Amino acid sequence: MKKLESSLKNMLLVLTGVTAVSVALLAYVNELTKDPIAEANAKTLNEALKKVLPEFTNNPVAESDTIFSEKDGKKNVDFIVYPAKNGEELVGTAVEAKSMGFGGELKVLVGFNAEGKIYNYSLLAHAETPGLGSKADKWFGAYDPAKGEKAVSHEESKKSILGMNPGETPLTVSKDGGEVDAITASTITSRAFLNAVNAAYRVYKAEGGEADGVTGASQVAAPENVASAETITEETNTTTQATIRVELTDSVSAK
Repeated sequence: MKKLESSLKNMLLVLTGVTAVSVALLAYVNELTKDPIAEANAKTLNEALKKVLPEFTNNPVAESDTIFSEKDGKKNVDFIVYPAKNGEELVGTAVEAKSMGFGGELKVLVGFNAEGKIYNYSLLAHAETPGLGSKADKWFGAYDPAKGEKAVSHEESKKSILGMNPGETPLTVSKDGGEVDAITASTITSRAFLNAVNAAYRVYKAEGGEADGVTGASQVAAPENVASAETITEETNTTTQATIRVELTDSVSAK
């Protein structure tokens, strides 16, 4: 077989062929894994809903509402609301909210009972420092299932947010004059987590008809608050002065 001469044309042909094969393989693999990934995500969400809500008989996912904001002409999902019913009675509501933590975005699912108190929560995703900010998945419930410990209320532990009503007093860490003990050496993560919980509560109230201007699958304005605060660098535990900028668009961020 005659060997192809090295030329720009031949190199382009080979590169095009390799690219076409690679794209086809990626598309094939994506098609194979799409359904299993979707099923795994749905299973994770359903398990989280069972954890954060009182017992329900309906399908909260099928009855969920999406709340979004618009930025630069693009719609961004800010919250997803999951109503929980036992028969025809609304027994609770779970709200999925996002916040920017120390290492990246936190995604939290917060369950409220019919009285507006926090029933439980689940940290769906995060990029926080292992052993520090990552403790948020259990810290604010003040329990460790791996050790056989049970969830406790805020009356039993100042770490826990369970049983608290953010409508009575917005949740803040004790360092900022609040009632919740921050994760040790992870104040930034703790603030971001509680910001997400407070935002979730506001949506919970709005969905219940107790606030104006917000309904399911509606657009939410992007309020902006700026406050001076003291933050702690998580890896070094070094105290510095910083400014926290809260933005309820696609996240609540601390800068």
